[in-house]
Amino acid sequence: MIKDTNHPQALRLILVDDDRARASAVEVNLTQAGFTVLSVIPTGSGLLYQMAQQEPDVVIIALDSPDRDVLESLAIVSSHNARPVVMFSESGDQSFIADAIGAGVTAYQAEDISPRRVRAAIDVAIAQFSAFSSIRQELDQTRRQLSERKDVEKAKGLLMEVHRVTEEAAFSTLRKLAMDKNKTLGEAARDVVAILEKTSHRGTRHD
Repeated sequence: MIKDTNHPQALRLILVDDDRARASAVEVNLTQAGFTVLSVIPTGSGLLYQMAQQEPDVVIIALDSPDRDVLESLAIVSSHNARPVVMFSESGDQSFIADAIGAGVTAYQAEDISPRRVRAAIDVAIAQFSAFSSIRQELDQTRRQLSERKDVEKAKGLLMEVHRVTEEAAFSTLRKLAMDKNKTLGEAARDVVAILEKTSHRGTRHD
């Protein structure tokens, strides 16, 4: 969970920068602004390990020539434990930018990193990350609801077919099973489908 950006001292960062002098200036600026810089690494090769060990709130990447290895590392992190990621690169290649966003870069800045602008970029990344997370949660919830609805409909159909009951009676049976087993309606429906389909297959087997 991302902490309140009004209190930057609460935010813990990892900085990836292959320019030592520039990284030092950015680190000083971030520290003076109240951020905690957990580590500064010169390449993206150690990013996965650093993120797993230190669990930063934000990752800042400023590589003069970012490569696909960096994007692969970000994609792995994004799929398991997503974090706001700011990438600074003077490369304006549209294909690379699209791949970077797809790999989990939250805010892409097509410019060289500067100590003066890094705070604003972090704020943008956090805001966009929060918005994307909300949308993702809503989509996931919608998918779960649709999946549960399909399971319930399938279970009702099997109950009606096997036990020759009405749709209302089948639904009442599902609801009672869910209550008795302390499960959701979808879970109860999946249990019913598994049992009745197995029974149905046995009944139609020819020796």
